[in-house]
Amino acid sequence: MTIDIMVGLPHLGDGAILNRAVDMRVPALVSANALSRWSRRKGWPEWLGWNLGQLANASRLASLSLDSAGFVAMARYGGFPWTTSDYLALAASFPFRWFASMDYCVEPEIARDREEVLDRISRTIRANFDCRSDARDLGIEHRLMPVIQGRRPDDYERCLDGLALDYDRTPLIGVGSMCRREVSGPEGLIAVFDHLDSILPKGVMLHGFGVKGTALSHLKGIEHRIASIDSQAYGQSARRDAFARGVAKTDTLVAQHMQAWTAGQFARLRGSAALRQPELFLPQPDPQPADPWEQAIAQARAEIRTLVEDGDIGHEDVTTLWVEQWAADIYRDRIAH
Repeated sequence: MTIDIMVGLPHLGDGAILNRAVDMRVPALVSANALSRWSRRKGWPEWLGWNLGQLANASRLASLSLDSAGFVAMARYGGFPWTTSDYLALAASFPFRWFASMDYCVEPEIARDREEVLDRISRTIRANFDCRSDARDLGIEHRLMPVIQGRRPDDYERCLDGLALDYDRTPLIGVGSMCRREVSGPEGLIAVFDHLDSILPKGVMLHGFGVKGTALSHLKGIEHRIASIDSQAYGQSARRDAFARGVAKTDTLVAQHMQAWTAGQFARLRGSAALRQPELFLPQPDPQPADPWEQAIAQARAEIRTLVEDGDIGHEDVTTLWVEQWAADIYRDRIAH
């Protein structure tokens, strides 16, 4: 069994990049953001819907999958500019090989502390349920790939537990927040995949979002668990190349780097295995704050997470002010008693 190398495409326009991907006969992945239409008539970016016309060009690809663009949405727009229903309408508009559930990434530049990591795991759980419900109504649930999030290996386990998946009907699960992750260490890529391998039933496969090419050799030995990885790292190398040579970063140049990058990934898969050093993962309890106000904040966030996961609060509706107001009520009750 080998790991599929999926190329992330910056767009589906008919041209050098798409044509090269077609010729290479490799599976491709496109971000929902790449298919978005925007307007600046009001002085700021306004999301107008999907550019579905480009999807016609994708019929020549070996296969095409869809990513919800969680990291880009958070980093660029502060959250998803589209609703779950909007996203599922896009997922239903083309026979994608699979489409990923919406999720809330936890890279350090997005989730800056432990509480925010836990908040975003809860939002990911709810977003998965909402996507699953809409996908079932649209008759495309069989193509939905759940996505789990976390910083530590046990975070991903907690996310899995919250999703309550029927593994007999879930052959593939996406593992998010991988693209900026170190290979080794207690929160490294090896620790996460080894832990997931130890707790998942036999036959359930994983897709690693944005797994660095240099990490591929370290994944040897668990190919039975990893179906595929994806990356658009070749775009960065094309940018550096264009800058160094003082030339434009054209789609033709990007296509050349895409082919070279993909060939490099296949070479890594064929190469000798790296000396894998499995990480001994010992779950650590989260520290509890000593300050009474911080304790109230922590309790408020924990209670709100439960409501988010249960669907009593929209996963996109939680704000800092709301958390503080909730905590104030808890704090007052504690003082009164």
